[in-house]
Formats: sequence, C-alpha cells, structure tokens
Amino acid sequence: MYKRFSAVMFPIVTLLLIGAVVWGYQENQEKTAILLKAENQYQRAFHDLTFHVDKLHDQIGQTLAVHSSSQGMQRKGLVNVWRLTSEAQNEINQLPLTLLPFSETEDFLSRISSFSYRAAVRDMTKEPLTDDEVKTLKTLYANSATISKDLEQVRTKVLSNNLRWMDVEVAMATENEQSNNTIIDGFKTVDKKVNEYPEINWGPSVSSIYTKRSVRMLQGPPASQEEMKKKALELMKPHSVTNVRVKKNGNSQEHETYTVSADHKHGDGGIMIDFTKQGQAMSYMDTRTVKGSRVSIETAESKAEKYLEKHGYDDFEAVRYHDHQNIASFTFVPEKQDVYLYPQQIQVRVALDNGDITGIQATDYLYGSEEVKSVSLKPKLTEAEALKRLNKDINIEDSNLAVIKNELSKPVLCYEFVGKQGNQKYRVYINANTGEEESIETLK
Repeated sequence: MYKRFSAVMFPIVTLLLIGAVVWGYQENQEKTAILLKAENQYQRAFHDLTFHVDKLHDQIGQTLAVHSSSQGMQRKGLVNVWRLTSEAQNEINQLPLTLLPFSETEDFLSRISSFSYRAAVRDMTKEPLTDDEVKTLKTLYANSATISKDLEQVRTKVLSNNLRWMDVEVAMATENEQSNNTIIDGFKTVDKKVNEYPEINWGPSVSSIYTKRSVRMLQGPPASQEEMKKKALELMKPHSVTNVRVKKNGNSQEHETYTVSADHKHGDGGIMIDFTKQGQAMSYMDTRTVKGSRVSIETAESKAEKYLEKHGYDDFEAVRYHDHQNIASFTFVPEKQDVYLYPQQIQVRVALDNGDITGIQATDYLYGSEEVKSVSLKPKLTEAEALKRLNKDINIEDSNLAVIKNELSKPVLCYEFVGKQGNQKYRVYINANTGEEESIETLK
C-alpha cells in the first residue's frame, strides 16, 4: 500500500516542486526587471540633471553677455534659464532624495526659476534689468558653476565605479551606512556648499514668495489661553462638544500659535481651531464623518455667509465654490468700496448632510490686510476702456473691480470680467491702471 501511495504522490510532488521552481524563477526575473527599470530611470534622471545644471550655467553666462539694449535676447536668455531650472527641478524629484538633505539646492534652483521667470514676463522695454538684477545674475553664474562642477565629480565617480542608485535607497534606509555611500556624500557636499553661499538679493517680487508669515506681522496684545478657549467655544456648538483643551504649538515667538481642540459628545471625530497668539482664528476643522448630501448648494452658501456675519466677518461675497465628498467649499472675499479684495479671502466648508460648518481657512484674511493697504482702490481707466483690452469673442456676463496678486506676487487693482467664449466660461483680470491683462481663470 505504501508503494502504491508513493507511486501516486511522487509525480504530484515532483510537479509541485517543478512548478514552485518555475514560479520562483519567474518572480525573480520580474523583480530583477523592475529593479533594472528603476535603476535605469534613476541613472537617466541623474545624468540629465548634471547636463541641465551645466547648460544652466552656460545660459546664465550667455544672458550676461548680451548687450543691455537687446531686451529681446535678454528675455530669450531668461526664458531658457527658467526652462533649464524647471528641468533640473523635475529631475531632482525623480531621484530617491526624499530622506537626503538636498533642500538647500532645491530651494536655490526654485529661486533662480522664480527670478528668471518674473524678469522675463515683464515688458523689458519699459522695465529693463536693473543693476541689482545684473549683479544677481553674475552671482548666480558663479554659484551655478560650482554646483555644476560638484555634480560632474559625482557623475564621474558613478561612471568609473559603476555605482548604483538602488544602493542609495538601501543606504538611506540603513542610517549607519549613509556615510559610506559615494552618491549620498556627493549630494551632501553640494547642498552644504549651497547653504554657505552669501545672501543673494533676489528682489522684492521673488523674496515675497519665500517670506515666511510671522505672528509679528499681526497687531494686538497677546491673548490668554482662557480667552482662546472662550472664542473657540463661540465658533463651535458648545452643547455638542466635550473635553476642550488648549495646546501651544512650538517655542518660536515668530510663529507662536495655539490649538484649541474638543471631542464630539457622540464620539465621531472632533474639532480643532488654530489661533494666533493674539487670539485670532486662523483655521477651523471638524473631522466628523459627513453622511450623505441633502442640503442644496444655495442653502449651504447662505449658511456659510450667515456664519461669517455672526462671527464678525462683515461685507463678504462668495466668489467661487466646489463640492467634494458631501462637502461644499466656498471662497469668500471682503468687499470695500465696491472692490473685491482677493488677497484677504476666506474659505468656508459646509457639510451637505445637515448644513453645519466643518472648516474655515482664514490665514490669507489675517495676513492679507497689510498687502492690500498699499493699493489705491481708484482706477485710472474706465470700465469701457478696460473692456477694449478683452478678446472680442468673449461675451461678458458680469464685471466688478478687484484687487488680486499678479504673477509677480504684487497686489494690483483690476477689472474682473466674467464671460463665455463658446461653451467655456472665464474670469479675466485687466489692470485698472495700465490696461494689461494680469490673469485669466477657467471657471467650471
């Protein structure tokens, strides 16, 4: 009987063993193919990065070599600088550098991109490069040469020693081995040198993008934690929450904020409200589950508007909305002298199951007040004059004055025109003082 059982089982076990070997071989082949493909993508991105940084250095030099009266060639050179910097940034994003300190170099490239783009998009016949901007380009030319040289040294080692980028991922995952990886050491060296560069004058339009908002920008005496707790309960529904607590965020006086949190009595999520140290509400978030959609958009907008009025946000107009996962999000802007102030916008989220407010984002409102103070709300052009600057194929449905931030992050007074071209609706902003088209937005 044992012989008969063995005779039956032996071929079955043999087939299973052969099948397991074949399956294991195929799995190994597939894994090897995936690893090889990833390695090839990393190598391509790295060599492209080295090439584009080198070309970036050359292009900055060529832009500097152009005569100051050749604004067309200067603009072309700056556009190419912006394009090459964007290519380099894209290639950095394709490399496994998320755990590697390469942020200084990424930030440096980002600022070059912003600087070159903002210089190129303006009318250089009216606003040619200033002496300070030329000086900045010369500094960038010297700095990009150093980065290019260091990356080339890493590339030479990669090629001569057949180094693999897959080993970089392993080294970053194993902290003790990071110091032994040539590629990681090379990128650390580049980033360290960039961090040691002297401060560069990027100009106000670029610097404003990277200026971190500080509570010192806001006026008013500091509020006590008890005052913040009281304000938070006014924004919530006090009867529906429990376990209210206040927490200070960080120790930096520049960015001192507080979070007041509470739990829902019914146990579904909670509410968190962030305050500045002066007791001004920055954001409100209710994490409860929104079940279904029974409230209309019109009703939700009305509830959001009444909520803002109740808590002291007067004269706000809803300018856009979208709904997602049973929540309607509205953007409100304050209206002053019949002018919409977009830099001071507030976002309000409304649950479509019962109309409760589930979120507010008021950071722009708090920090934007200083930005709009510098803008005169009296236009130099009439609406009729601004209309002449529009595409004649756009059928205008609505218009008003608005302060927006242009591509240089500068607040400007514009005529806001809403209209259709064919079946598509657009919002177009024409500068109310110069007649230039500042921005265009597609409306859904």
